[in-house]
Amino acid sequence: MSGDKNKVFKSTCCYCGVGCGVNVTLEKNKTITVQGDKDHPVNHGMLCSKGLNLQYTVNDKSDRLLYPQMRYNKNMPLQRVSWDDALNRTAAVFKTFIDKYGPDSVAFYASGQCLTEEYYVINKLIKGFIGSNNIDTNSRLCMSSAVTAYKMALGEDSVPVCYDDIELADCFFVTGANPAWCHPILWRRVEAHKAANPNIKIIVADPRVTDSCGLADLHLQINPGTDVTLNHAIGRALIETGNVDSDFISNHTEGFSDYKRKVFERTLEESAKICGVTESEIQLAATYIGDAKGFLTMWTMGLNQSSIGVNKNLSLINLNLITGHIGKPGSGPFSLTGQPNAMGGREVGGLANLLPAHRDLSNELHRQEVQKFWGGTTISGKTGLTATEMFEALHDGRLKAIWILCTNPLTSLPNARFAEEALKRAKFVVIQEITDKAETLAYADVILPAAAWTEKEGTMTNSERRISHLNKVIDAPGEALPDAEIICRFAKKMGYNGFEYNSMEDIYKEHAKLTYRTSINIHGLDYKQIDKSNTLQWPFNKRTESGTKRLFTNHSFHTRSKKAIIHSPSDQLNSELPDEDFPFILTTGRVRDHWHTMSKTGKVSKLKQHIKDAFMEINPTDAEFLSIEDNQVIVVRSRRGEVQVKAKLSASIKQGVVFLPMHWGKILGSDLNRANNVTSTILDPLSKEPDFKYCAVNIEKFQKDFQKIVIIGAGASAYGFVKSYREINKEDQITVFSKENFPFYNRVMLPDYISGEQKWEQLVKMNDEEEPEYSIRLLRGISVEKVNREQKYVIDSTEQKNIV
Repeated sequence: MSGDKNKVFKSTCCYCGVGCGVNVTLEKNKTITVQGDKDHPVNHGMLCSKGLNLQYTVNDKSDRLLYPQMRYNKNMPLQRVSWDDALNRTAAVFKTFIDKYGPDSVAFYASGQCLTEEYYVINKLIKGFIGSNNIDTNSRLCMSSAVTAYKMALGEDSVPVCYDDIELADCFFVTGANPAWCHPILWRRVEAHKAANPNIKIIVADPRVTDSCGLADLHLQINPGTDVTLNHAIGRALIETGNVDSDFISNHTEGFSDYKRKVFERTLEESAKICGVTESEIQLAATYIGDAKGFLTMWTMGLNQSSIGVNKNLSLINLNLITGHIGKPGSGPFSLTGQPNAMGGREVGGLANLLPAHRDLSNELHRQEVQKFWGGTTISGKTGLTATEMFEALHDGRLKAIWILCTNPLTSLPNARFAEEALKRAKFVVIQEITDKAETLAYADVILPAAAWTEKEGTMTNSERRISHLNKVIDAPGEALPDAEIICRFAKKMGYNGFEYNSMEDIYKEHAKLTYRTSINIHGLDYKQIDKSNTLQWPFNKRTESGTKRLFTNHSFHTRSKKAIIHSPSDQLNSELPDEDFPFILTTGRVRDHWHTMSKTGKVSKLKQHIKDAFMEINPTDAEFLSIEDNQVIVVRSRRGEVQVKAKLSASIKQGVVFLPMHWGKILGSDLNRANNVTSTILDPLSKEPDFKYCAVNIEKFQKDFQKIVIIGAGASAYGFVKSYREINKEDQITVFSKENFPFYNRVMLPDYISGEQKWEQLVKMNDEEEPEYSIRLLRGISVEKVNREQKYVIDSTEQKNIV
């Protein structure tokens, strides 16, 4: 067992990208307890509902994978094997495919929950030694549009702000996000700042009235997909009123003239009509921004998960650039990260189009730098397969083998049934997981049990570039191993040098060394220094042993000209638009107490109490038109599939728009609640991020198919079933088989009939004048049919049947 009893270990919450500090106590019974770290600069001891219940996900090991498993063909059952057997066979299969079909025939699909060290060795393995860029992660599904836009506007994927800017801002523009539910600890800081300074202004843009809107001075309830039009309109209003920073624009940006022409193509009145808001609301938003001394923009999936996600991001970043609100306290464009280490993955280049330390895959000099450092094979300049492209390639046979770790694509990918079919067609599937509930396991040829949070050591980087060291607290159950160790063992089985690490810190030091003289420089940083400072923000100054709170304070950006680029994106929507057959716009999102595919939060009873089941939110006017009642089961269909959930009538969503939560996958083998059965396959052309927030659907009340129901035996329970069933269903045929002449009578009162206290007619009527009356002519085979609304039944048959 690692660590001393009752010792407190420093760690970081493994849920969203806020990166709250936690103190983990190892109890005498070898379980853990978790409390917020009061000394941590992010949360100062606060935790959200998910963080408060972290110990339950760790202590409950009932679903854990405990040993490697393998099967030699798809028709054989999985069987327990040794680590050597599992990795030897996996290495042999990978070598065979690489030799026969080339390095691009294999791929790794990882997760924003991976520790930085894990990300690093996977990226090094596939790009530096196998020779393919086929590595992508579920961060592609949430942050890639923001990454692309940051690179286009600022020259690199660099979040310029810090959390302390919250207390220094006097205007917030929160768009495409519900931080009150999804980033609650940051929102608590915004709430406290607003309470102490009532004059600060908060603008929220969202098609739904979310909890975040409760704090807003202005809610812009826009039509889905009109974010670029809205941001352009606000930009125009700022220019018209002179509320732009002309000096900053002239000296530190490019592209303003083209931008001005673009935003003046539409009047505010035209833009307001497109967005579904009023012209005065747009002007008021511009006034709040123009009067601000510190202006923070905040966004998440509502902007990113779109067919025009990059354009949405660029149009928002433009508002910071034209007002000069970047590189100074209380100001900047702030992408709120959805996963705990999405930022760490971006640092090490763990996506199909990236190289470590923000190097550019398409830059030959950058490729040569990394290739020389790793000492492996030639790094390809060809962009690898992204998340959705991997499953398309599995489906059509281009990709032969896929290694999936720390994520459940069968719930999280769009058009999930297509992803299932792709895994069925895959030649070889490796699943590296902690839980035996993962839907991907059904398609695995090899299953590798991984260590979970608190069972391994490493680092993560949060949304403000803050690096935290996570200590190992307990040993993993069974034969489970840390993800990085599994990957390094496999690399050695493949015959590759460069994966002989003595500790996780050795991996981190190598990663840090590769950042030398880059914009994210952490050269010289190690676990001891991180622990000494509690946390550190990159870039790291080795001389002063300090991190960097804000970027671009000198207004020098990472572009060739050192100026920020003001882009002029089109506001044309490329999503699947509604029509007569599919008249509603579907958008998806999160609920407060669940996270991703619920492999963690679904284990905690407390977290399931807030919202227990999947639902579809619909405006009452739309529901009335469709004759749908609250809590009624409905079917939501798109061109790709359907879901079956209960309706939740709510005036908080616009007419014509419906909302599905994204957390529910298969339950007992059924995918009726899985939102990604219906979501769109359209991608942003630049970021390759799916359009989760917009697709066309139709809605109708659930109609059960006609059924024939057979009941064997005709006691009181059978009678009760027939009576109850007919109250909700009048169409199905019910057939009752009984060997008694009089099937429905009160058997409880039979002794009273025998003693003469009651007449037979009383038993048949069940002693209740309200109960159905029967015309009894049947001996054994009976058909019960509903004949009127007064709950009366006729028992009728033309033949006797000797069936019990």
